[in-house]
Amino acid sequence: MQPLSFGSRFVFAFVAFFRALFDGAFAARAFAVKDAMPTLTEAPRTDTPIVDAALERERGALLLLELLQREGRLVDFSEQDIAKFSDADVGAAARLVHDGCRKALHAHVPVTPIRSEEEGSRVSEVRAAAEIKLVGEVSGKGPYTGTLRHKGWRAGAVSLPKPTKEHDAHVLAAAEIEL
Repeated sequence: MQPLSFGSRFVFAFVAFFRALFDGAFAARAFAVKDAMPTLTEAPRTDTPIVDAALERERGALLLLELLQREGRLVDFSEQDIAKFSDADVGAAARLVHDGCRKALHAHVPVTPIRSEEEGSRVSEVRAAAEIKLVGEVSGKGPYTGTLRHKGWRAGAVSLPKPTKEHDAHVLAAAEIEL
């Protein structure tokens, strides 16, 4: 909590004085809490920039996409018109993209399955939760019994590299010009 400016304190003191003078209930509440008021800690430094949370999320997402491009050429693969290539060529390219992207994920965002059972197996005692998506004809209250269609994934600790001050998060891969 930041301290109030002099002008704000002056107006507040003026209002509080007359309110306490003419409103006995307010005066009693103010008197009761006057000794219990916490002391203010040092005001936050104003020379540190306050970063918008949405901007930080965007930077993190773009940084991860940059890593997937660098390691697996994911953006190149996604932006390529693969209709003109043979299935064998697409399969070979997909294998390279898969290996690189998997390497990047394991290094920066390790994932583990939410469910340990094999996909296709019957599971019981299932309750709807953030990590469980019930699909099909869902009725009544759980617990439910059903067939595991997808194990789900949980992300571990994210360890993205710290970008430099000059880093432009929107540049996923710089254009390469051979001289």
